Amino acid sequence: MARYGLLGEKLGHSFSPQIHRELGGYDYALMEVGREDLPAFFARRGFKAINVTIPYKQTVIPWLDSISPAARKIGSVNTVVQDENGALHGHNTDYYGFMQMVRKAGISVSGRKCLVLGSGGASKTVCACLKDLGAAQIVVISRRGPDTYDNISKHADAQVIVNATPVGMYPHNGQAPLDLAVFPNLRGVLDLIYNPARTALLLQAEARGIPCANGLYMLVAQAKQASELFRDTVIDDSEIDRITGLVAAQTANIVLIGMPGCGKTTVGKLLAEQSGRPFVDTDSLIEEKAGCTCGDYLRSHGEDAFRGLETEALRQACRESGCVIATGGGAVTRPQNRDILRQNGVVFHLERPLSALSRAGDRPLSATPEKLRALWTVRAPLYAAMRDYAIQNENAEKAAMEITRLLQAHWEDK
Repeated sequence: MARYGLLGEKLGHSFSPQIHRELGGYDYALMEVGREDLPAFFARRGFKAINVTIPYKQTVIPWLDSISPAARKIGSVNTVVQDENGALHGHNTDYYGFMQMVRKAGISVSGRKCLVLGSGGASKTVCACLKDLGAAQIVVISRRGPDTYDNISKHADAQVIVNATPVGMYPHNGQAPLDLAVFPNLRGVLDLIYNPARTALLLQAEARGIPCANGLYMLVAQAKQASELFRDTVIDDSEIDRITGLVAAQTANIVLIGMPGCGKTTVGKLLAEQSGRPFVDTDSLIEEKAGCTCGDYLRSHGEDAFRGLETEALRQACRESGCVIATGGGAVTRPQNRDILRQNGVVFHLERPLSALSRAGDRPLSATPEKLRALWTVRAPLYAAMRDYAIQNENAEKAAMEITRLLQAHWEDK
């Protein structure tokens, strides 16, 4: 019997096993179950306790023997515990999780008009929290009903938006449920999605300077309370901050940008070896797709066609989590690549003097000193605009050590 786990339909995106290992050192299984198999799943009762995620937070209720008053009031269950007699008891720990998320984000809700995107179980919990936090008005936006995405402009005065839908969640990175340009008075955006770390919605908010947060803190906070119910124990609240920082650091991509020949591949392989992370070279992905070297493809198809392949390779690599990704020197030249690189990554710019750049390999765009200097003139400000940190790469081992140090400090400061 799997004692603990997560029930859902598609769970490849989940960080929950890592979180529960940190909370109590116990095994925690991902239980992917189709709708047609739910009756058999609950008939077997092959678990001690589970969490429940999209799309089953309301669906599971008829199979439960009791529901806590809070979960019944909200109309959503995300935690189920089986007692010694085999009875199933439903709880809602998402309420606690979302309350902690709002507190941590520092986004004021009181007296403000809030839009909640989605009408499922997560939405019901969010609405209950917003009401208890003193929101002046709460409007649920769904695909059907009086308030939909088609007439969203009538709520252009919204001040806080909460995304409680799966739109933009891995593997459908890059999608957003709406355009924030409609809302000139926004004071905060909260997205319950945590993979990717920056959804398209949150990247819009960041670009507009709007305070925002993803759902990782909520996920850890609700898991903390769920683990207390699982094992009838008490866990200190400080564990929420510790585990959130740990998981964020473990799942963030290390993205390397910089001029051709600056050492991205060498440093990237060192980092991957030291950290146990997968290493991805986007030039290699391009060559697999093209069936020839990057140099040959550039000469035969031109730079525009090459950049199109590069963007697709970046999308493929950067939607994953916990990787070391070495990009091509020109990855910064397309504006749309900025969001792709940053959705799950901390971006490190490897710097070397032009005279020290490696000339090895087939690099048509930087084949002569004149071409190399012209590239640097164009790209230097793009690297500076896209990076989180700049690293002087005089020695690959020292550069890798500095990236590891900065990555740890990056999450300690969050």
